[in-house]
Formats: sequence, structure tokens, C-alpha cells
Amino acid sequence: MPNEVFVIGGGAAGILAACAAAENGHRVTLIEKNERIGRKVMITGKGRCNVTNAAYTVEELLDHIPVNGRFLYSAFACFMPVDTMDLFESLGVPLKVERGNRVFPVSDKAVDIVDALERYRRKSGVVLLHDTAKHILTEDGAVTGVETEHHGVLPADHVILATGGLSYPRTGSTGDGYRMAKELGHTVTDLIPSLVPMTSEDPSCKEMQGLSLRNVQISVREVDTGKTVYSEFGEMLFTHFGVSGPVVLSASSHLYALQPGRYELSIDLKPALSDEQLDARLLRDFEANSNKEFRNALGDLLPRSMIPVFVRKTGVDPFKKVHQITREEREQIQSTLREFTIPLSGFRPIEEAIVTSGGVEVKEVDPKTMGSRLVKGLSFAGEILDVDAYTGGFNLQIAFSTGRLAGLSV
Repeated sequence: MPNEVFVIGGGAAGILAACAAAENGHRVTLIEKNERIGRKVMITGKGRCNVTNAAYTVEELLDHIPVNGRFLYSAFACFMPVDTMDLFESLGVPLKVERGNRVFPVSDKAVDIVDALERYRRKSGVVLLHDTAKHILTEDGAVTGVETEHHGVLPADHVILATGGLSYPRTGSTGDGYRMAKELGHTVTDLIPSLVPMTSEDPSCKEMQGLSLRNVQISVREVDTGKTVYSEFGEMLFTHFGVSGPVVLSASSHLYALQPGRYELSIDLKPALSDEQLDARLLRDFEANSNKEFRNALGDLLPRSMIPVFVRKTGVDPFKKVHQITREEREQIQSTLREFTIPLSGFRPIEEAIVTSGGVEVKEVDPKTMGSRLVKGLSFAGEILDVDAYTGGFNLQIAFSTGRLAGLSV
């Protein structure tokens, strides 16, 4: 006999959960408060939608999930990136694989992914209800219904909570799911931003705001110990508040209790050159500009907006003629090219984070079904769970995998 299933939240996890349950013969209603489903999917990947990561094994996926990765083993075994790719291509969206195994629609348009999810919903027979879920009702430890803002109480045999986190609240991720989970006795761990820009009290960031650095190597170090906690090659951006960009967002997920003075960002501006090659490059540039002042001799080596800041960091007199620069000063210039440091002071607000770290305690959820261990007929999927991953398509894959498993397990 089919169950009356309600899925709360029309994002990536909720849609996959609803469609999987409907394909298994249940009567499924998807409750979404926005006019369109997939609002957060629409803005992922800078509007291109990094739909998944073409990792080939579960272990490869788990390597990119720093928080409670092992909890996701069954979900990934149920629905792998290849399944995600097959699904969207079957829904008429050609995909391509880019650097780092990141998967995007060929069109580079996130709206194509959202439109495909809407086609999938309709094809599966899922009813879409535009409303706001207020409470999940239970009796004797089992789900009995959902109380909504406009449609009142709706009887239910099973409810899947897939309301997302607290990041990007304009997409509908306002933390409602955490409140409902707590009302039912579930523990919600501390909610902190992950994959989020970082702030710096160094005024040079504002001086360089808008400057994007490509093909640099960044490292984040503990100031007291000198220990490197994260290192990655890629692209970053200076802003009025500090630093952002793909490698900075990834770095943020490795840092906890970020306070002024605890961590610093070190940038290798020329990672493709060995020390010998870099020294030779400096000598060539200095020879070509031997009669210029130091501040005017770096145009071929660095972006214009970075040069004043760089010169200050070297400690070399900006008005000194290049042919007067000593060997020790040249070594200091080379050292600054290798380690251009920015002190870090904190994270930007959770509303600016790509994902929320923290959520429903996974010990209270059955990893083989995504079902609650506390309330019969309740399941969870997606960002509401205390799991999060690095950038590169992994977080969307978590949403698809947990959603699919939750729906199939009704």
C-alpha cells in the first residue's frame, strides 16, 4: 500500500528524494516555499552549476568530505556521480568534465539543471505544493502529518526534511529544518560557515580589492607553530574585507576557531618557477630596468594594483635604483614572491557561505536509509545533516545521494 509522503524543501536533495519515493509507488508531495524549485542550485558554480565531481570510487568522494564522511558510504554506494551524470543526460542536459573532475552542463547554464529537475519531478508524478511547512506532527513516536502555513494540517505517513542550511537565505535556506528537527528531539550541532570568504585586518586587501590571482599556490599556516594546515593551487581574489575565490573557500573548511592572529595566508606568486628559475627571472627583469626606481621595475612580474603593496612587504626602498639593489635585497624580493603573507582574522557571515557546517547529528540518523533513529517515518537529506565537503561538486553530490537514498528507503 503506498504511503502519503511529504518532502519539505525543493532543492537538490528534496527533488531527488521526492522522485525516488514516487518511482517506488508512493504518493509524494513536495513542499517548497519559493515560486521555483532549485533556487540554490541556480546560483551554484557562479551560475554554471558544478553539478557533481566525476570521482570513480566511494573512497575518492570520502577523501573530499572532512565532516562525517563515513556516514555517507551507503548513500554514495546507492547513487554515485556517474548516476548523477546519467540522470541529467537522460533528462536532456549534456555534461562536460573540467579541471579537478568538476562536472558542468555544456551550456554553462545552471538553469538547464534546474529545468531538468523540474522535468524529472513532473515525469515522476510528484505534486508540487507552494507553501511553508511550520511543524511536523507526531503521535506515539511516529509521524502523522505536516502543519503548513496556508493549507493547514496535511496527514502524512512519512516526511523527508531537506530544507538546506543557513547559507544564502534569499534562496530559502533560513534554518527552518533545524528548528523542526529540534522540536522532534533531534540534536543540531553548532552551525558555522563553510566554504566561505575570509576576513583580514590588513588594509592592503582593500588596496588590492578586485584583483584576481590565477595559478598561485596558497598555504594557510598556524602563526604560533608554523604548521601548514592547508595548501592548494588555483585562483583567489582580494576584496574590501579580505580574501575570497575558489582556493580560499576550500581553505576555510579546514579552519576552526578562526581568530585574529591564529592563522595567516601565504601566497606563492610564482609556483611554476623553481628558485633558480625565479632568481634568473629577477636578474633579467632587473637588467632590463636597471636605471628605473624599484617601484617602477615590477610591471612585467606583478599586477599593477599589487606592486605598491608588494614593495612595502619587501622592505626595499621603493625609490632605489634597480642597479643599486643588493643581493640580500634581491633575496628578500624573491622571498616575498614565494611568501606574500596576509593575516587572517575571521570568516564572513554564514549567510555568505556556500554551505553550512553542522546540522542534524548523524548518530541519530540511520546511514543505510537516512531515517531518523528517534522518530518513525522521518528522514533527512542534504545540507540539513551534519556533513559538508570541499568545493568541486561534492556538496551537490551529497545532496543527490542522500536524497535518493532517503526516497528509496520510504
